[in-house]
Amino acid sequence: MSMKRLHLFIHGHVQGVTFRSFILSQAKLYKLSGWVKNTPEGVVEMVAEGEEVLLLQLLKAARKGPRWAEVSALEEEWQDVQEKSFSSFEII
Repeated sequence: MSMKRLHLFIHGHVQGVTFRSFILSQAKLYKLSGWVKNTPEGVVEMVAEGEEVLLLQLLKAARKGPRWAEVSALEEEWQDVQEKSFSSFEII
């Protein structure tokens, strides 16, 4: 089992369209830990940790987003995780 951390910036029409709640529900579905937030620049930022295969599922969901979102670009950074940094997933 390969534990990874995914740091993601999601660009487009992603604020005011329940994007953070969508990511939260997907992260809980895949039993991932971390956080998601809106930035002042109009971007959604997310850090998630868990099994790589499950993070890839979250990434796939983030590319599409909820019904009202329009994702124009993703910036992703992957890192190895030695120990989990988070105990749950939350909106901050």
